[in-house]
Amino acid sequence: MTPVDAFDLKMLAALQDDGRLTNQQLADAVGLSASQCSRRRMRLEEEKVISGYHADLSSDALGFNVIAFIQVQLATHSPDNAKKFRTLVQRVDEVQEAYSLTGDADYVLKAVLRDLKGLSDLVNNVLMPHQSVAHVRSSIVLDRLKETSKLPLKSALA
Repeated sequence: MTPVDAFDLKMLAALQDDGRLTNQQLADAVGLSASQCSRRRMRLEEEKVISGYHADLSSDALGFNVIAFIQVQLATHSPDNAKKFRTLVQRVDEVQEAYSLTGDADYVLKAVLRDLKGLSDLVNNVLMPHQSVAHVRSSIVLDRLKETSKLPLKSALA
């Protein structure tokens, strides 16, 4: 874990809200000089606390109307089979997130798709035929109650 102080946390919180802040804007927001802010920001980037910058795109505006969570059970629990499944997941653009789990499912995937046909194609033509997969179960999101990638920085110094 990288040590961070209160100024670092203020900077990180401001950048989570707006990653396009200039060093001067960031310095004004956290109460540091622009040069101090620049040095801290570069350190946080070098230490991979800040892992990158990106634009948040609206899935709705771009016609991606279906979000699905897909539970996957592997055919066998060998390192080779797990590697094959991970390789599959990495090459499927519709899969935004993938997690290895404890419990009944081996993995859960979050996929974003244009429509139900896209979900059907992903499940029936990509996942199910793959040699690493034994069972797939999908759930379609009806409504988003909360969506964020922000970390709860208030608890970072606790």
